[in-house]
Amino acid sequence: MLVSGLGPRPALARSFRSASDSGHPHGSPFRSSAKNSVPSDHVRRPNVPPESPTLGLSHLQFEALLSAARASANPNALALVAVLGLLGLRIFEAISADIDDLGEEHGHRVLRVVGKGTRIALIPVPPAVCRAIDRASEARRAGPILLNTRGVRMDRHAATRRLRRLAAESVVRLPRMHPHMLRHTFVTAMPDAGVDLRDLQIAARHADPRTTMRYDRARNNLGRHPNYILAAYMASGT
Repeated sequence: MLVSGLGPRPALARSFRSASDSGHPHGSPFRSSAKNSVPSDHVRRPNVPPESPTLGLSHLQFEALLSAARASANPNALALVAVLGLLGLRIFEAISADIDDLGEEHGHRVLRVVGKGTRIALIPVPPAVCRAIDRASEARRAGPILLNTRGVRMDRHAATRRLRRLAAESVVRLPRMHPHMLRHTFVTAMPDAGVDLRDLQIAARHADPRTTMRYDRARNNLGRHPNYILAAYMASGT
């Protein structure tokens, strides 16, 4: 604070010198130095477990869930399981998807989704998933892909109820279902199907590969070690 013609007030100036000379953690508010640390540097970061705590389904369990969905009289059941477990959509992406979001790109059927951070992605849709989506949308040309039992857009609660009903009808005992379990299954099944980490990261749309690695429960399997791949490659030329 300045008083006209007098410069800084002496008491105020002394308080600033006291703050900077007495070891105050922030020092003088008027002093800037490259050595000053960013406040966030002192925040203790939470420990992130090496593996995702969410439990996915085994191959057999997912096949049983798919079979129950195929047997359902409601075509939205199979479409829900397919877009979550075979496309790896997050639940908010699945229930927000509209028929207008389906299209073609370079000869592939694709689904346009708005993901985290409003990032737009084009998701390739395999033929089996296309058939499930087409059955659910029937002759409709617009509106949501997934409908609840009242014929309006499905929400996450209706999706959870539908999955739990299918689990109860399955011939294989399944855990208490929730939608993210199917995205988790999508990611954890890919390494077993031979998908490498980079392609898996792209499919899961993870910004950080470390996030993808948390889903790879078999990453410590020595039988998958790249040394074997390299040795086989090098031996082929000798």
